[in-house]
Amino acid sequence: MFEPLGDDALLISGSDSELRLVSTIGQRGREKRFVLEPGERAGFLLGWGEDPPRAEAAFGLVEETLAWWEAWAGGVAYSGPFAAAVVRSAITLKLCTHMTTGGIVAAPTSSLPELIGGEKNWDYRYTWLRDAALALYAFLATGLQTEGDGFFDWICARVGETRLDEGEGLRIMYDVDGGSDHHEETLPHLEGYRRSSPVRIGNAACTQTQLDVYGDVLDCFSTSFVWGRSDKLELWEDYRPLADWICIHWEEADSGIWELRGDDRHYVYSKVMAWVALDRAIRTAESKGLPGNLERWRINAALIHASVLEHGWSDELGGFKQAYDVACLDASALLVPLVGFLPSDDARVVSNLERTLDELGTDGLMYRFGGGVPGEGEGEGAFALCSFWLVNALAAAGRVDEAAEVFERVLARRSPLGLLSEEIDPGSGELLGNYPQAFVHAGLLSAAVNLARAGGIGEAPASNHAPAGTAHLVATRQGS
Repeated sequence: MFEPLGDDALLISGSDSELRLVSTIGQRGREKRFVLEPGERAGFLLGWGEDPPRAEAAFGLVEETLAWWEAWAGGVAYSGPFAAAVVRSAITLKLCTHMTTGGIVAAPTSSLPELIGGEKNWDYRYTWLRDAALALYAFLATGLQTEGDGFFDWICARVGETRLDEGEGLRIMYDVDGGSDHHEETLPHLEGYRRSSPVRIGNAACTQTQLDVYGDVLDCFSTSFVWGRSDKLELWEDYRPLADWICIHWEEADSGIWELRGDDRHYVYSKVMAWVALDRAIRTAESKGLPGNLERWRINAALIHASVLEHGWSDELGGFKQAYDVACLDASALLVPLVGFLPSDDARVVSNLERTLDELGTDGLMYRFGGGVPGEGEGEGAFALCSFWLVNALAAAGRVDEAAEVFERVLARRSPLGLLSEEIDPGSGELLGNYPQAFVHAGLLSAAVNLARAGGIGEAPASNHAPAGTAHLVATRQGS
């Protein structure tokens, strides 16, 4: 119900709440048409309470908000040709961060489609552990220590709550406050964005096993010491059981990074990140003198490494397969050198990069995987994050000019507000999927920093010492 309150306010009441809208233009009904001439402005305030402020207060609030964000953005430690895009992405990542808990939602939206009229419409209003290493690196590598510390503390809390000794594994996703009840349901009374249904709330992927998150979380723990978080050493007793868990379970199939809703498989990227989990655990224990089952970890890391090279590589493809039994290229294999599994000049890495560019690339954009994936008949757009993986892979291979060109092409695909969604239609340029996507903007920050470090395109702060290697970072060490 709408009820006028004087000449400049409107009471909006529902079954159990009331809102008051005040404006500087006068508002006595549900509709008001007005024209603003150049230089003029109008103010609106919507809020609760019996005595809302005068509408003119809106102007001061806008100025205060702008001043706060300008001051915050001044703390982004990056300069160079991509500074505006870096600041915009840092702001976006900050806005996706819960102020109290430090958790970062993957996106603030649900059910925006990956294909207009399609059914790949998911709820992304949760925090994925997979985002941990990339988001942490994005914050810390651009000088945003407070935000990085907040997210790292959130991750530590989730790891501390996990009871591996009681048969419980890491959950792949949580609410921003740490909750884990994400029962998925559809809302049939909603037709969806541009008639793309179903509209979903909750996400059934919460029940999946995804081996790669163990690598992300242990990588995150290792990364924290690079940036001075030695105060977290006492949490090693929470983290080291994750490495033991991987030793027991790495030979099992899982749902993989893409959370495909079919049979579990032996995904190559999952195995690589299982190796990362053990590699980071070994490095952390050795460098900090911490206790652990190092011999067991070394043995299993070597077994995983050999398994991937034997079952995950395809001479016929000239690249890494998506899964041991699925012979198609997958963009996630671009990360093989970036996490240190193999060096960038390894013949298999070089070949995989070229074949992935040829088969999955289009004008700087990248599809997630090639055809022939079981159960994936419905189309989708190019995956924006994969383009930033490509930037990092090219930079790591010394092809910095090509990397910068890809980076610029992706920047040109952003919305007028400088935002990116999960996917992009290569033909029309339309942004697809949930929007804005925090993971994508974290990838943009990572790629910008790596371009600065690999090729001097821009400037970014260095850590206190060279990192042992973090996922999606230009890696310099070689795999075992």
